[in-house]
Amino acid sequence: MAKILVVDDDPDFVEITRMILERHGYEVGSASNGDEALRKMREEPPDLVILDVMMSSVLDGVNVSHKMSAEPALKKVPIVMVSSIASSAQAGMFPTDEYIPIDDWISKPVQPDALLERVDRHLK
Repeated sequence: MAKILVVDDDPDFVEITRMILERHGYEVGSASNGDEALRKMREEPPDLVILDVMMSSVLDGVNVSHKMSAEPALKKVPIVMVSSIASSAQAGMFPTDEYIPIDDWISKPVQPDALLERVDRHLK
């Protein structure tokens, strides 16, 4: 059973995502910010991470993806980044000219079918 870590500071998003993924046979853990996520991943690397951009800081998720890419035990873990930043007041802060080590992107609100398709694609 694949383990997925959902990293988001919105408890409703985490719970809905957990229900969708668990219904399809995935084991789901969660973290509400980048520091907690990195601590959990270092203890037990997941098979995939669903990572929000904006949490304790505007680019918390971007920082986590860079830290993961620098750690041998985490750099091969696929990252599906989720965010509503494109439609937020912080959209201009997102680094469009910078390499961000992620494997996929989904805009919020996330459609269950799109989420499952991307998760399945990166775990196969």
